[in-house]
Amino acid sequence: MKFRNATLAIAVSVALGTTAVSAAENEAGAKEKDVERIAVVGSRAAPRSVADSPVPIDIIGAEDLAKTGSSDMLDQLVGTVPSFNVHANPISDAATLVRPVNLRGLSSDSTLVLLNGKRRHRASVIAFQGGGINDGAQGPDISVIPSIALKQVEVLRDGAAAQYGSDAIAGVMNFVLKDASDGGSFSVKHGEYYEGDGATTTYAGNVGMPLTKDGYANFSFQYKNADATSRSVQVADAATISAAGNQFIAEEAQVWGSPEINDDVSLFGNIGLDLGNDKKFYMFGNYSERDVKGGFYWRNPHNRGSIYSNDGGDTLLVGDVGFANNGVPTCSVSNVFNEIILGAVNDKGQPDRSSSLVPANVGDVLSTDAYKNMASDSNCFSVNQTYPGGYTPNFGGNVTDTALTMGVEGEISGGILNEVYFDVSGSVGRNEASFSIVNTINSSMGPESPHDFDLGKYIQLEKTFNLDLSKGVDVGLIDPMNVAAGLEWREETFEIGAGDQYSFLAGPFIDQGFNLGSHGFPGFQPSQAGVFSRRNVAAYVDVEAYITEDFLVGGALRYEDFSSFGDTLNYKLTMQLAVTDELTFRGSVSTGFRAPTVGQANVSNVSTALEDGELTDSALLPPTSEFSKLFGGKELEPEESQSYAAGVVYQNGEFFFTADYYNIEVTDRITQSDRTKLTESDYQKLEALNVANPRSVGTVSFFANDFDTTTQGVDVVANYGMNLFDGDTKFSLAYNWTDTEVDRSSDITGAFKVKRLEEALPNHRGTFTVSQSWDTLSMYVRANYFGEYHAVHVDYDLAAQDADAAVTFDAELSYFVNDELTISVGAQNIFDQDAEELNFAEASRSHPDGFTPNNQWGGKYYETSPFGFNGGFYYAKATYTF
Repeated sequence: MKFRNATLAIAVSVALGTTAVSAAENEAGAKEKDVERIAVVGSRAAPRSVADSPVPIDIIGAEDLAKTGSSDMLDQLVGTVPSFNVHANPISDAATLVRPVNLRGLSSDSTLVLLNGKRRHRASVIAFQGGGINDGAQGPDISVIPSIALKQVEVLRDGAAAQYGSDAIAGVMNFVLKDASDGGSFSVKHGEYYEGDGATTTYAGNVGMPLTKDGYANFSFQYKNADATSRSVQVADAATISAAGNQFIAEEAQVWGSPEINDDVSLFGNIGLDLGNDKKFYMFGNYSERDVKGGFYWRNPHNRGSIYSNDGGDTLLVGDVGFANNGVPTCSVSNVFNEIILGAVNDKGQPDRSSSLVPANVGDVLSTDAYKNMASDSNCFSVNQTYPGGYTPNFGGNVTDTALTMGVEGEISGGILNEVYFDVSGSVGRNEASFSIVNTINSSMGPESPHDFDLGKYIQLEKTFNLDLSKGVDVGLIDPMNVAAGLEWREETFEIGAGDQYSFLAGPFIDQGFNLGSHGFPGFQPSQAGVFSRRNVAAYVDVEAYITEDFLVGGALRYEDFSSFGDTLNYKLTMQLAVTDELTFRGSVSTGFRAPTVGQANVSNVSTALEDGELTDSALLPPTSEFSKLFGGKELEPEESQSYAAGVVYQNGEFFFTADYYNIEVTDRITQSDRTKLTESDYQKLEALNVANPRSVGTVSFFANDFDTTTQGVDVVANYGMNLFDGDTKFSLAYNWTDTEVDRSSDITGAFKVKRLEEALPNHRGTFTVSQSWDTLSMYVRANYFGEYHAVHVDYDLAAQDADAAVTFDAELSYFVNDELTISVGAQNIFDQDAEELNFAEASRSHPDGFTPNNQWGGKYYETSPFGFNGGFYYAKATYTF
């Protein structure tokens, strides 16, 4: 029993949120290699080694995180935790700014993120196009945390809502900051993809300083710039129009690739000070900011609805300047002239404004006499005059993330709470995403429209206060029973800030069929803007005791009350049985919940999406809006879960092995509903509800508690160390099998989303790493296995198909020039394994109903590849340690 003789002071101070390693270092005789395998999460008693934990925990050291070409924490975790997945999201609205992640096949907001044991605030960005699993997810922004600031990352692979509260359905990730009081390091890394793009340069540094003789002040920074990538082919329609003579078509009309990231800076600080009398003050926080610019969909200059044409590309959409100014048609070929002056009617004999007198169903409309005559008339307006080759908006923005936590912990002396250890703390976290779009138009403004727009912003603000108490109570067992209890108060605020007026303005050409607002993503209107808040209070009790020397049991009970939807009570039971000194069995059963975020309950926006392979302006409305109610929308409720886990741990000398089975049932999961295509009847209902300009959108969706799932899987971890080739050798194997079944769904979810929920992520993931070190050299080679998955492109269900399994290899070689300077070179995906290539023709043949292959929208690979679509990446790095 490794911690049987550790003092309770160490146990409680670590378990209640301070850094595990620094506390454990005070234990007499602790060895460095053992210290690095000690975790805070999973127990509120003494910190435990991975082998002694009653629940499965991964410990990832800072050096392991740094062994990758990427400087993004998300990519670093993908290479080390097989049950952790993240997609590249080449075109994904706000998810381009903050990429959603998945642990154990669940959405990004089903994993609780801690920093130094304290709850981390979530990002303001909501993933409106989250690839099925993450549709509507709003999780924390892990990417702001640089690896150089970390001592280790602890991944608790078990439901823990009864211990830590909402969001811990899939597990908990605790990022532990460095706390050294001296020394430091500085590094420079540069790399790019084999294709010659995506050049990335990262500067990072860490320094530890004493804070008087009894404290530390540890500071870290990272500064990064990354160029965009492109894995694109020419859009089929664009190639056809270009071949017909249009010289304004870009060589790559639409780019599929990673976004451009500029001035990505993160500053982290971690401070601790011994106050005497067994008490300690701590403070940590961060400031992070970055600018992101990503791609969007190309607009065809012949047929894009409400921009270039309103009759499917038969004729151009031609505006009438006179009609826009005073209601009198002055352009003799305009849509309104065709209706009002010439009396055009539709097939029902009603006045028809959908067509003009300028044909567009030609090879190149710019070369026709009808277009040239229209363009020469100052009383006529078409978007072709502004963007003759079509246009591709670039969506992006600025993300700013700040947080600060302060607290005091220690032992109470005297009184009724004598020898009780406490931790009282307060945290505030804020994440702001300011959105922008360039190279687009508000066509309802006609020729006066700007081309760049500020769209507004989302702000997520969270405040948390915690009081945690713990004490060893003698109840006649082999050791004192650890009893912990605490209170928590949280306030979560989501704010929507309006964009500039031109980004949402309905200009003078709106009545002629032109689209309002900045096309691609209209700005947030003042009517959408507002501040929405929710508070909750929680109380918990947690006990853990050795019944015998070899049998550990624990239990936790947590009550939470939310101001928005009521209260919830959750429990957790754990056990661990040491059969021999080498073999241990462990298991847990727990309930959990995830409260709907304030953003999910109140956000609304309009963006461009693909519906049946065609670009459509789609509106997301609050679930309690009058229109959402027409399609089954109602107030969101918490997701609830039931988790079971059982595992085995075997450790003998240098060999370490764990295998854990888990089963997670989640009911009333929250998702963004399937987009409902609006009919004439729907538009009339919207107009009756006084919704402004409802005909500017083609589909509507909302958030709903709409489906239940059962996710089960197995995690296997094995390590073995030996001396080989006159050096130290370590073999590491990690494997994950995850399977998700949708137990209940409805038309709101839709069959395509069910398919993605069940098959969008590989069922099988694994890594095998060989590390070798000598006095002046070290190296590692890692093989990454990705099983079959359901590949999707542009959310088009008919184009989706099953992708083959793949293996990629990473490698790095480091040379220790001296004790201070290390030079490293390496590569990710060293053999340049391609992602699954798009094959619409094959998808057509394999589809049971068959379909006519649509163009690939410029894509070369399916966008949902679990290992990305950019190919091999090589890099060089220099590190100076002092």
